[in-house]
This record gives sequence, structure tokens and C-alpha cells, in this order.
Amino acid sequence: MKDLVDKAEVLIEALPYMRRFVDRTIVIKYGGHAMTDADLRASFAVDVVLLKFIGVRPVIVHGGGPQIGEILKRLGKESQFVGGLRVTDDETMDVVEMVLGGKVNREIVELINQGGGRGVGLTGSDGAMLRVRRKMPNGQDIGRVGEVVSVDPSAISAVASAGFVPVVAPVGADGEGLTYNVNADEVAGAVARALRAEKLILLTDVEGVRGPGGELISQLTIEEAHKHIAEGTIVDGMIPKVECCIEALSGGVSRAHIVDGRVLHAVLLEIFTDGGVGTLLVP
Repeated sequence: MKDLVDKAEVLIEALPYMRRFVDRTIVIKYGGHAMTDADLRASFAVDVVLLKFIGVRPVIVHGGGPQIGEILKRLGKESQFVGGLRVTDDETMDVVEMVLGGKVNREIVELINQGGGRGVGLTGSDGAMLRVRRKMPNGQDIGRVGEVVSVDPSAISAVASAGFVPVVAPVGADGEGLTYNVNADEVAGAVARALRAEKLILLTDVEGVRGPGGELISQLTIEEAHKHIAEGTIVDGMIPKVECCIEALSGGVSRAHIVDGRVLHAVLLEIFTDGGVGTLLVP
């Protein structure tokens, strides 16, 4: 009987959140272990399908760096990085488009379909969705790596309004139609801003943002986040993730989350429980 009562209490805790997010858009950046571990993949699909069934509008933006690296290795091409960004020549870009817009995107769509939902794959170049320009970190040309200039979310909105789950590959195009590899976190943040999403969720391979003593920080304001970056508490790869969340919040997104994607049903736990499983960023 106690197990049944516990289940009822979970539903009661989730009910106010379910009511709040009906007809609201939640953009989820899907990557890391959540994409490669079989149990995590299955739990992610269930989370997304449940969100759709209760009236939330989930939008998925996915990464695929390890998969790109694996194919390049098979082709005898060594991956090179500058500041965490993959150097992308024309040959590498062909692989990026094949992997992100093809293999990985189709796998995620099928994962959602097998979970009982209906996914539709898109790339940032579909419907002129993502307009980008060449990214030049510290003035260095690293090839066809782009940064987002603008987002036209019409294709995403049309797919979502028709009852499907949009699954977006982070490939954009410039004004001349040349395609570029774009960081998935950046794309997710830009899409969330364009859609005026209720939430942006970044699935990562860490528990969340940690404080100066190593403790998990459950909630941060924009001001506090800037302070932690300036003081060196937030470092390395967590800086661009936090900055992505800050930009999303500054652009009209209500809440942003950095969530441990290694936890089963991490998305549901973060959205529908009082405690959550990561770091919540607020304006």
C-alpha cells in the first residue's frame, strides 16, 4: 500500500507543473551519455512522449560530436579542435551533414516513434531556419563552423502544431546557402529564444553547476552566474553552457536548466518535481 501512496504523492506533486506547462514550448538539447546508453535513450523517449501527451510542446535539438568523430576515424581523418570547436573543412562538413542530418537525426526520430510519439526530423537549413556566419574564435579561421545570426522558427512551429515532435540537427546555412556545423547548445538557446519557450533544458554529463566548495547549486540568477564566472567558480566547458542559458533568459525564455542526462527520466524529474536534478537558472 505504501508504494501506491508514494506513487499518488508523485502525481500530486507533478500536477501543478503539468497544468502550468500545457501548450508551452520546452526546448531540450539532447546529447552526451543520454544519446548513447540504451536505458537512458529509452527513458528520454518516454519523457518526450509523455510531455507531448499531456499537452506540452517539446522541441529537440541534438548534438552528435562523438558520432562524427567515430566516422572521421573510420575514414582515416583525425579530428582537430580549437577552443572546443571542431575544425571543419569541406570533407569534414560532408561527414557532419551525413551524421547529424542523417544518421543521428533519423535515430532520434525513430526512438520517439518507438516510444509512442511522432517525431519529424529537421535540419537548421530546412526552411531557412538557421542563418549563420562563419565563426572566427580569436580571429582564427577553423573552417565551416558557424554561429547563429537569426532563427526563423516557422518550420518548427508548423511541425509542432501538427502534433509532431520536431527534432532539429544543428546545421545552418549562410546567405549564400553554404552549410555550417553549429554548436548544439548554441542552436538550442537560439531556437528557445525564437520560440519564446517556457524552458530551455541542456542535458549534460555532469550533475549541474557546482559552487566554490564543490556543492551542487540548485538555482542561480543571471547576476549570480556572472559572478561565479568572474570569480572562476564556473570554469571550462560549463562556461559556454551557462552563457547559453543566460542569453536564452535575456531573450525571453522563462527558465533554463542544466541537467544531468545520466539520470533516468532526468527531463521529467527536473520539470515536474520540486527538487529537480540539476541547476535551474532564472532571470
